[in-house]
Formats: sequence, C-alpha cells, structure tokens
Amino acid sequence: MAAARADGVTAADVPALLAFCAAESVRLLMVRTADAAPAGAQAFEEAGFRLMDTLVYYGRPVDDCLPAAQHTLRPAVLFDAPSVAALAAEAFRDYGGHYHADSRLPRDLCDGVYVSWAERSVAVAGVADGVLLAEEAGKLVGFVTLRLNSATEGEVPLYGVHPAAQGRGIGRSLIAGALAWFRERGAARMVISTQVTNIASQTVWIRCGFTPISAHYSFHRWFD
Repeated sequence: MAAARADGVTAADVPALLAFCAAESVRLLMVRTADAAPAGAQAFEEAGFRLMDTLVYYGRPVDDCLPAAQHTLRPAVLFDAPSVAALAAEAFRDYGGHYHADSRLPRDLCDGVYVSWAERSVAVAGVADGVLLAEEAGKLVGFVTLRLNSATEGEVPLYGVHPAAQGRGIGRSLIAGALAWFRERGAARMVISTQVTNIASQTVWIRCGFTPISAHYSFHRWFD
C-alpha cells in the first residue's frame, strides 16, 4: 500500500497535497496540522479528510526545580532492544492514536508501529538521542525515549509503562528522569505530547509542572 505523511501543514496546503497524492498514486495520506483552528480543520474535512486524533503538547522549563524520580533509572543499551519492544507491545496495545482510530488499518499493524518505534529507538543510531529504562526487581516496567530538537529544547517522543505496573509512579519517575537528562545536556525546556483523550498521562505531566502549549489535529484520507 502506498502511504504518505505530512506534518505541520495548513488548509492552504490541501491543493498541493492532493496533487502530490494523485501524481504518486498514494492510497493513504496522513497529515498533522500546524494548528488546531476550526476553520483549518473544516477545510480538511471539506477535502475528504477524516479527523483521527487531536494531539496536545505540554512543556516546562528545565531548571533546578525538578520532580524527584521515585524509581532508579538506567540508560538502555543495545541488548535491551527486544525487552523494550516486548514492553511496548503491551503498553500500546489498542492505543488511542491516529493509526488505531482508522478502522481501515489492521489492528496488529497499528500496534506494530509503536513496537517498531520503541525497538529502533534502542537499536538504531539516530532514532533517539537516548532511552531511559525503569526496572522493578530486575524486570523492565517502563521506558522513555529522548530527543534533542535543538540546543535548547528536548522532547519525549515516546514513553510507556507496562499495564501491570501502572499506578505506582513509574510514569512520573520517567518524566523526572527525562527532565534531568535534558538539563544535563544544556536544554532550556522539555516538550511532550499525547492524544487529548489520554487524561492519565496529562495528569502526571501537570503534577510535574508542565502546562499546555499547543494542539494539532491528525487527519487521514483514503484515495479509493
């Protein structure tokens, strides 16, 4: 299946996007908007796109007032890649992202996007700038991937906690560890994002001093 993705687009980009897909025989186009203005969303809908999710971004300064990690974290090494993949398979099963929201995409392939992403973050240089792991009694229970967007901004593209270990503060420890990791590398702030429906994660972030900074829509359009 020929699929394409475009991030940071606006309503003004719709004609060019459609022309590209026609020229390249794209069957599925996935886009993420640069803003969440109602007029822009309506323009995508009028062009045959369907809303799949709303992504909200949070941010906070990386300063000396960091939350304390309740769990001991360690950097991931290549040997950890299969274990991180196995944890991601449990943590992201039927996740509420834009892949799973599209009923035309097979469920196992949707889960596999996050499993592959997590595994490659450990195993493939350049996918992430770092990965931190949380363990309990020698067993992996959580992970967080880290990326330096610039010299001043760090981002957490992906993190997960095993369903059986949720509710024990592991997510909070991973976020605290990420903040400390970015501070050690000179970043001024950290950003993180999730679906607007993921209230549990947003609650953790707010308690760690994060505030909302932006929102973006994800749309899909099928060309058949």
